[in-house]
Amino acid sequence: MRLGLMVLPVAFFAVFFAYPVAAIVARGLKDSRAGGSWQLGRLGDVLADPDIQHVLWFTTWQALASTGLTLLIALPGAYVFARFDFPGKQLLRAVVTVPFVLPTVVVGTAFLALLGRGGVLDELWGVRLDTTVWAILLAHVFFNYAVVVRTVGGLWAQLDPRQEEAARMLGASRLAAWRRVTLPALGPAVAAAALMVFLFTFTSFGVVQILGGPGFATLEVEIYRQTAQLLALDTAAVLTLVQFAAVGAVLAVHAWTVRRRESALRLVDAAQTSRRPQGPAQWALLGGVLATVLLLVLVPLAVLVERSLHPSDGYGFDYFRELGSTDGGAFLVPPVEAVANSLQYALAATAIALVVGGLAAAALTRKAGRLVRGFDALLMLPLGVSAVTVGFGFLITLDEPPLDLRDSWILVPLAQALVGVPFVVRTMLPVLRAVDDRLREAAAVLGASPWRVWREVDLPLVRRALLVAAGFAFAVSLGEFGATVFIARPDRPTLPVAVATLLGRAGELNYGQAMALSTLLMLVCAVSLLLLERIRTDRTGEF
Repeated sequence: MRLGLMVLPVAFFAVFFAYPVAAIVARGLKDSRAGGSWQLGRLGDVLADPDIQHVLWFTTWQALASTGLTLLIALPGAYVFARFDFPGKQLLRAVVTVPFVLPTVVVGTAFLALLGRGGVLDELWGVRLDTTVWAILLAHVFFNYAVVVRTVGGLWAQLDPRQEEAARMLGASRLAAWRRVTLPALGPAVAAAALMVFLFTFTSFGVVQILGGPGFATLEVEIYRQTAQLLALDTAAVLTLVQFAAVGAVLAVHAWTVRRRESALRLVDAAQTSRRPQGPAQWALLGGVLATVLLLVLVPLAVLVERSLHPSDGYGFDYFRELGSTDGGAFLVPPVEAVANSLQYALAATAIALVVGGLAAAALTRKAGRLVRGFDALLMLPLGVSAVTVGFGFLITLDEPPLDLRDSWILVPLAQALVGVPFVVRTMLPVLRAVDDRLREAAAVLGASPWRVWREVDLPLVRRALLVAAGFAFAVSLGEFGATVFIARPDRPTLPVAVATLLGRAGELNYGQAMALSTLLMLVCAVSLLLLERIRTDRTGEF
């Protein structure tokens, strides 16, 4: 029964992920002038290129630096959300999660408006980060702050504080008790969060594409440049293989840390461990975290809104009104149509992700051997494998019957659903595993069919998780950029593609329209997150 549930998800990933990626890599590594023979020598040639070595170095260096900086800034926030109870805690949790579901294009645009040439800091104090490195690192911290707060803080809130208190009673200092009792228990969660942050920053595309210059390119940005601008498929194929190997290694270690986190601890209800801050030190820590959220999260978003309302002749909604016009010449249709296009695509992608991810989560409910663990890892691969490669692979593989989809609108939702499925699985799986099997067995004994068992037993218990999964899938689909930039039609652009296109064109009007579209996209994502926080529970998945 469980293995049967894997059929559709495996088929979906085989056709719309493995096949396009394998096809584009194979085409890049085969020499059409030599009868289609493999150019394995290109591996060494590409990796020996000094420019490519610089890309590999910058990709790895900035990912490590971003991960370390994110942990340094976010771990105090994880502690505050885990151990403190204060007014507005639920709202603040939603606020810090908003950046995680924002499209990377919007994140890059916000930090460009704050730190770039002509940005707010440049206008007020003449501060401009010309090197862009700090802008990229801070944007990555902004984007991944919630990953650490939710992953580490979620476990921290369920650790029994009496274990640390027992160590204190035996004579250990506060620091020694934390180091010997709490830190080892948190180790797997910290490692899992660090690996996920490293994965997201190692494969960063939209942020680096907007904030970086010619000398600052990650592997993903370089794959896009080699594919879309230089048509050097052989170089792009080699870089895709390098990124695939790195992502596979990170996901393997991440799966191991997750298994340790799930099996090695004695947990309690999170509601039993949180309390109001006590003493000046704890209140100061809470104030510091609130200041961090203000400066790191709210200021860039506020600057984005300010830039969208600030034409050269004062404040107003001129840029928003111009979204209904084609006078700028950037699109065949008014830019505002990108809003409706993105909503339609995201709804379709959410439906696909819920079906595929829901079946996959049901198949993974029971812990099993290597087959099921391998299937679980397969579902996570789209988060790290080059979305640019997937998008270009769609164009060269899905153009012949019976899958001639290149001119079909469904191509964009299919690509977006690949990113949404992992969020559906990771959200629903913990809840499905928490359902008592005896309830299912009792319903089956009473004559209920498997479908009725799921409808009468599982569905009522996982309804909240299903809504949360749908919300996350919708938000990440709305902001997908790497694959969509290849396959979105010029007469039906998505919001992230429209923002990137406008930023790539000179002129104040194009810049203002990009800020206006980014603001609209940010508001949609923020409203989605606020609604999710109202319906989710502490056990509703990993995200």
